[in-house]
Amino acid sequence: MNIFADFHARIADLLKAMGDQGRLPALDPARFVVEPPRDASMGDLACNAAMVFAKDVKAVFLNPRQFATELAAALAECDDVDQAEVAGPGFLNIRLKPSVYGKVLGAVLAGGADYGRGAAGRVKARAVNVEYVSANPTGPMHVGHGRGAVFGDALASLIDFAGSKVTREYYINDAGAQVDVLARSAFLRYREALGETVTIPEGLYPGDYLKPVGAALAEKYGASLKDKPEADWLPQVRDAAIAAMMDMIRDDLAALNIVHDVFFSERSLHDHSQGVSDVEAALEELCAKGLIYEGRLPPPKGQLPDDWEDREQTLFRSTQFGDDVDRALKKSDGSFTYFASDIAYHRKKIEAGYDVLVDVWGADHGGYVKRMSAAVQALSGGKCALDVKLCQMVKLMRDGEPVKMSKRSGDFVTLREVVDEVGVDAVRFIMLMRKNDAPLDFDLAKVIEQSKDNPVFYVQYAHARAHSVLRQALSVFPDIDLSTAALATANLALLEDEGEQALIKILAQYPRVIEAAASAHEPHRLAFYLHDLASLFHSHWNRGKDQAQLRFVNQDLRELSCARLALVTGLMIVLASGLSVLGVNAPDEMR
Repeated sequence: MNIFADFHARIADLLKAMGDQGRLPALDPARFVVEPPRDASMGDLACNAAMVFAKDVKAVFLNPRQFATELAAALAECDDVDQAEVAGPGFLNIRLKPSVYGKVLGAVLAGGADYGRGAAGRVKARAVNVEYVSANPTGPMHVGHGRGAVFGDALASLIDFAGSKVTREYYINDAGAQVDVLARSAFLRYREALGETVTIPEGLYPGDYLKPVGAALAEKYGASLKDKPEADWLPQVRDAAIAAMMDMIRDDLAALNIVHDVFFSERSLHDHSQGVSDVEAALEELCAKGLIYEGRLPPPKGQLPDDWEDREQTLFRSTQFGDDVDRALKKSDGSFTYFASDIAYHRKKIEAGYDVLVDVWGADHGGYVKRMSAAVQALSGGKCALDVKLCQMVKLMRDGEPVKMSKRSGDFVTLREVVDEVGVDAVRFIMLMRKNDAPLDFDLAKVIEQSKDNPVFYVQYAHARAHSVLRQALSVFPDIDLSTAALATANLALLEDEGEQALIKILAQYPRVIEAAASAHEPHRLAFYLHDLASLFHSHWNRGKDQAQLRFVNQDLRELSCARLALVTGLMIVLASGLSVLGVNAPDEMR
């Protein structure tokens, strides 16, 4: 039950009926919203339809307020509407009858873990590809990678819960110069495993994590690689090192409960075994559309980079699709640019039939967004949407002091070290308590505090506290049936206290939060919602400490207690559901 979607549909029907009568032009219902009012004293629902369509209907209505007044009069006739009135220049505020919220709580109990699932069902289900992490396979994941990993995984779960089909994808950057550097670094560890004393020069990867790779190479090849020229050993060492690094990355991700559906190799895009490579095929398609030409680029603004060349280049007409300049597809040595590979990669996704592509990148890739968006528009004819979500850096702290170094990696703290220290739940929830494009300070000491200042503890404790209420109920009423089916038959009209009503109203918002967060690709909205829900629950529970008549379990008021236990169970259902979507556990007890 989504009361916001329900009233949106009712208002859309009113607008259509007025259109069918010839009083209004055709109006797009996607343009207006029904949402909770900013001030709860204004009612239960707020709608901006009259404001949004003011210009469209000015020939019929003098102003938005007059338009809203007619809509309010029609809505006031509904059986479940207590009052509909106009505020300000034309905002529509709706107050519902108390019985509506009994139905909401009944819907929560009936839906159980599926309450809110498919909340975006008003929109055609889409096939969505979420590509996230995609860290270079050159070492263990660091905390910055972890933020993108958690964000992408939670977003994929959220979109899936909202009703679309989701594929989780990892793009393995295994074709660039960095994997050759990895191979040379691993080769030194191979020689070290054979008994040599080695020094890791600047520019190679110094971390101890490559020692097992060197040992494995020594066991497999003995000393046979040691005296070969680099051209002979590098491909073998590179493949072995990449495979080992990907095993390590998968293991790090598994520690965060993250599993991808697809691991896509960049190197495969350059494979000629079937004739034309994917990169060449993608550029041929763009060329056939007249979107590739030979030309010169203007020099970059400001100080020229050392590698800039004023030369004739193969360029993609990305400015036709909103980019600032056209983009190079080949380097001066004739090899393809990274952008050319990325074009081919996104072409493969488009060919797979996805309606929406979501790429989760680090904030340092922000300058790459326009060109990639241009390429997707050109390749899909505008039929496939690309949304690039940038994740800002994470500053790792301990009691307010920066934490910088790791013995294992050599120059950064690994994600696995953080997960092992504070736990997966803390890492995931704290990573989602800030919008992805906002910097994040992650204090290792604070995220394990058992206090209201620690958001993950605060939300999980609300779920555990709800369970404790049910355990208390069984001690007071040993014969009580706490199944959702039995609680749904309770007299929910008895939930008259303002705190109880506020809790039911926030439960009613859950499907809307799911829909809005999934549509905007913003899982932090769900984290915020869960924190607000937990805060309301804790506040109401504290009221019961001072006012015995508000306690959830009262030995002398069994019927009222049953209604309140239904409310507690509804809270528990939504907290567990939302935490599950975010990949966080909902414990029954806190220790």
